[in-house]
Amino acid sequence: MSKTVAFHLQKGGVGKTTISGTLACQSALNGNKTLAIDCDPQGNLSSWFLKEPPKYELADVLQGKCFARNAIVSIPEVENLYVLPTFGIGGTLKNYSETKLSEEPFILQDLVKEISEEYDHVLLDLSPGLGRLERSALIASDEIITPMTPEVFSLDGLEIFIDELQRLKKNMRSNVRHNKIIINSYDERIRQHRDIYAAAESSGRFKVYRIPVDPLFRKAQEASKAPQLFKVRGRGLKAATQQAIIELDKDIWK
Repeated sequence: MSKTVAFHLQKGGVGKTTISGTLACQSALNGNKTLAIDCDPQGNLSSWFLKEPPKYELADVLQGKCFARNAIVSIPEVENLYVLPTFGIGGTLKNYSETKLSEEPFILQDLVKEISEEYDHVLLDLSPGLGRLERSALIASDEIITPMTPEVFSLDGLEIFIDELQRLKKNMRSNVRHNKIIINSYDERIRQHRDIYAAAESSGRFKVYRIPVDPLFRKAQEASKAPQLFKVRGRGLKAATQQAIIELDKDIWK
């Protein structure tokens, strides 16, 4: 049985897709058969790794139009990496979540359980909201990890998310864990970043990780490549970035 991890915060622009995609790549590069499920109707994770629209996507699986194995795509550039995509084709996933999902709130949980035997690790990339789709994805997970940026609004969003998650766990009888925070685009030279990191740590409820500012992430996404394998003028990810990713990967899956 594989472990399933979701990346979520009720705030956009914090790097959920960048972090989940990078960690999926790291897991695969370490030799683990890894599945990334794109649960964001915008389909940014899928657009990152797939150059052409797929025949089927996540919404087709949820609506019973195809089996999961028919929609899962292997990523040739990264051995052991697979994606269950969302390409935003006609807003299919969004429409499904707004119309049919209320009748089957555990459908993602059932899907993950069905396919997890075939994979070592499963990652879910979610949109910033906390609607039916996001709730269904959260209760389908064993662990939720919260990415945030080093700014006050992200701390506010974290407090709101913690409260919402507690209600969700109670109402849906879920035991999903939530004890890791990733501060993305961290710059040690900036006092506000240091203060936000200290504030996140001071709660005593979370292990807090830092991923440095690194422009290579954006360039790797534009090139549809794994950041760990991409270089510009012979330079890849910063050494501190690589170390942070390795540490995160080790702690998440241990």
